[in-house]
Amino acid sequence: MSGRGKGPLAGVKVLDLTSVLMGPYATQIFADLGADVIKVESPQGDTTRFIPPGPDHSRGAMFLNVNRGKRSIVLDLKKREGRDTLLRLAGQADVFIHSMRASAIGRLGLDYAALRGANERIIYANLYGFSREGPYRDYPAYDDIVQAASGIVDLQAKLSSGVPTYTATVIADKVAGLTGAYSVMAALYAREKTGRGQEIEVPMFETLVSFAMVEHLCGSLFVPPQGPPEYPRAVSEARRPYRTSDGYIGVMIYNDRHWQNFFAELGHPDWSKDPIYASMRTRTQNIGKVLAQVARVLETRTTEEWVELFRRAHIPATAIASLEDLLVDPHLEQTGFWDERETDMGTIRFPGIPTSFSDTPGAIGDPGPELGGDGEAVLRDAGFSESEIEGLLSTGALAKAGVAA
Repeated sequence: MSGRGKGPLAGVKVLDLTSVLMGPYATQIFADLGADVIKVESPQGDTTRFIPPGPDHSRGAMFLNVNRGKRSIVLDLKKREGRDTLLRLAGQADVFIHSMRASAIGRLGLDYAALRGANERIIYANLYGFSREGPYRDYPAYDDIVQAASGIVDLQAKLSSGVPTYTATVIADKVAGLTGAYSVMAALYAREKTGRGQEIEVPMFETLVSFAMVEHLCGSLFVPPQGPPEYPRAVSEARRPYRTSDGYIGVMIYNDRHWQNFFAELGHPDWSKDPIYASMRTRTQNIGKVLAQVARVLETRTTEEWVELFRRAHIPATAIASLEDLLVDPHLEQTGFWDERETDMGTIRFPGIPTSFSDTPGAIGDPGPELGGDGEAVLRDAGFSESEIEGLLSTGALAKAGVAA
């Protein structure tokens, strides 16, 4: 099963020189929505291939998921023939996307000027760790590094008694990947109106700082500041899942009506007259006291009892779900979220496409491809003759399918 040719991006061709997670996540979205994504790999392959578990040591679970629906070609871009082949493919592509540092892509002779020379309409996307305009431009960047640099780790420390922690998901990679995906789509839309391609830069560091500062710029939005750069409710140590008499529950008692309904359900409507509960402003200013009081109350009943009460009161609340719970969640099962099918890697379960389109639905493609498994087919589709393909194989610029050394 393949998603190519189905979905709102059907007909879009993407040359994907990304690896690990940030870039592959961006191009996975394109593949899910119907684009033909050609994953261009070095002879060693994307390092994510080798992260277990998986029955094939060159296609681990993470790789299979984040590279679904793509085709793989192995080109040695350090060879002139490999570079020339890529530029010829670029002549027919809509998007070129890479996640190398600017200095590295420049040494390969594959900067925007080179790709634009091959195709004036191409959308060229740089997914960097740090913008090339700043002094951090050549620093290596992975998710943990960008979390630490962006303020996210310091924010997490406020919830962990001052001990810095990373988030339990690779948030920098995925936020930057999402940003890369929507930026490329915006550039494609602009090209439809102007006929011109363009270059895009998506730096992880700046992207995650922007993400964090949506709510946390707060009082420092103003010059001079009217308060520190943090949103008090989000960084209160009291903001955590509440302990019940038999477990934990997630609750969001947020607006005035929520608080009034909560106190009424407790049989204490008079509590709403306490000045600290009077408004969003007073609750925010006294957030530690507010959340501590809620915590004391919630310890008195079971999780199930509280969920029922909050549903009656129209207050958002849920029991704490584990990842294992999600695999059998009744809502996800009814909406068909999990896509389970037989593949060459055995029975595979993919998470579904979270968005839906009434006229042009996307489709999840096959598991991440074998290293170089589609190289010759990709070149034939691009008009390369059999003798040209054999010539590239003989020089080592193109590799046949197989496991990286």
